[in-house]
Amino acid sequence: MFIEVLKSKIHRVTVTEANLDYIGSITIDSELMKASNIIENERVDIYNITNGERFSTYAIKGEPNSGVIGINGAAAHKAKVGDLIIIASYASMDFEEAKNWHPTVIFPTDNRM
Repeated sequence: MFIEVLKSKIHRVTVTEANLDYIGSITIDSELMKASNIIENERVDIYNITNGERFSTYAIKGEPNSGVIGINGAAAHKAKVGDLIIIASYASMDFEEAKNWHPTVIFPTDNRM
């Protein structure tokens, strides 16, 4: 049996951009992506602490050490500049393996490591 478990989490970062006219995705400072073990084009779930919205999209790399968290495309209706969000990704693994799994969780300061 396989189950879904938390793989990576970026806890409480601030949206710095909301670009409705972009094709889609979330732009994440590449250093945050590296630290949280999220790769480009990986599916991520976004939990908006400010307004309660939840949505899924895919991650794209932002400029390293820029602190960028950009919500792109239609998702820009669900988060605006200044909103606090959580970014999470999940992995599918065997139930027994999952019992010993430890996700990568980071707590950035000012959207930076």
